[in-house]
Parts: sequence; structure tokens; C-alpha cells
Amino acid sequence: MVLVDTSVWADFLRGAEVPQVRLLAQLLAGEEIVGIAPIILQEVLQGADSEERFEKWRRYFGDMRCYVAADSVQTHIAAARLYQTCRRAGKTPRSSNDCLVAQIAIEHELALLHNDRDFEAIASAVPELRLHPLTQTAP
Repeated sequence: MVLVDTSVWADFLRGAEVPQVRLLAQLLAGEEIVGIAPIILQEVLQGADSEERFEKWRRYFGDMRCYVAADSVQTHIAAARLYQTCRRAGKTPRSSNDCLVAQIAIEHELALLHNDRDFEAIASAVPELRLHPLTQTAP
């Protein structure tokens, strides 16, 4: 099961030729469960440049697996702790939303597919965060 961050969805929706988008296309075509979190949905929809595109994306992502916090307050507290852990390790994340995404991935034991250097820093300070490898071996 894979949680796909906004950074990859933005590249995917733009048609960017990056390894993360190629991997996402493989995952979507295969049997891997691919999901989002509410904050990722919000960030993606905020990027829509028209009402038509907003509705198209809302329908597309509305059918996708959405990983939510079992206890929203506790998840946000844990995300704040994660931020503090990173800061103490000298790897302060630029976005508190990234801490929330990381915490949701940890809680659901999901691999995180991203294209955002902050997640590399978070994972180096918080080993519970599993980052999805960018390559897959052929069967």
C-alpha cells in the first residue's frame, strides 16, 4: 500500500517526465493499493486553475482510497512531535503539512511516494517513515 504525496500528483497531473510519475503510472496500472490523505486531496484541489478542472480532479480523487487519522487530534499532536524530532536533529521541515502526511503514512504503515526533499530529511530523523523506492525490479 502506497500513500502518494501532493508533489507526485502535481507532477502526474502536469505530465512531468520524472521517475516518480513513471512509477505512479505503473502502480495505478497494477494491483498495488494507491491512496491519498485528506490534506493531500486539499493541496491537489487547491492547484486547480478552473472550476472544470477542480470538479474533474475531485471526481478522480474522490474514488481513491483515502487514509484518514483514526484520532485527528492525536495524529496532529504526533505530527507536531515529528516536527520537533526533525528540528532537534537539525532537519527542520519546511512544511507542517509534510509532517502530517508523514504521520499518516506511519500510522497506516504505508510507503510514501514523493518528490519532495523534506520527506528525505524527515525519514532520516524518523526511521518509522518508510519511503517508497523509486525503482521496481521486473518479475
